[in-house]
Amino acid sequence: MDALRVRPYRAEDRAELLALFARAGEGAPTASLWGHLEAEASVYLTPYLDHEPASVFVAEMQGALVGYLVGSVGRGAVPSEDDRLVRAVQDHRLLLHRGSRAFFLRAAVDAARATVARRPRAGEIDDPRWPAHLHINVAPQGRGSGAAQGLVAAFLDRLRAEDVPGVHLQTLVENERAVRFFSAAGFTAHGGTPAVPGLRHHGRRVHQLTMVRALDR
Repeated sequence: MDALRVRPYRAEDRAELLALFARAGEGAPTASLWGHLEAEASVYLTPYLDHEPASVFVAEMQGALVGYLVGSVGRGAVPSEDDRLVRAVQDHRLLLHRGSRAFFLRAAVDAARATVARRPRAGEIDDPRWPAHLHINVAPQGRGSGAAQGLVAAFLDRLRAEDVPGVHLQTLVENERAVRFFSAAGFTAHGGTPAVPGLRHHGRRVHQLTMVRALDR
């Protein structure tokens, strides 16, 4: 097996990391959300590079990036997901793109129906027990190499150094591979599993799963 190295992100990684973003989620229900990768990166990747680069880690094999973790210690450096999403819609004019427009219109209908039915809605959590959060992606060629485990371990070490009490993440109930991985990494399910507005996988609705982990000191 090729030697694996997990290390902190460097500014010169940015272009390669953006290219990796386009392929790292291959096979997952969230491989593409609304069909506009640049806009999706502006929500789930570049804000972390710009606002909290010390919480970004990469995995490389033979000098090439095969995975990454972006996160936040939870002290407000990274804008909220809602704010990032609104900015992406405006900056990339997503409502003018046919595929993206269909996603956001479907999301609006889903959200309205959930409100009328008084069902819980998917979204971020705000809990002082688990203020930190993360997103992780590993490309197919890096899976099974220990890259994901190494990335999570590096981020947890950072959180401990910053005296952060806990961390949360959000995945999908239907992403069984991710759920197994995070469970093995010490995360446990928290709260309900509301349907994610707008998102479909093989034509079916998918459901948000929040997972949390307290940090040992």
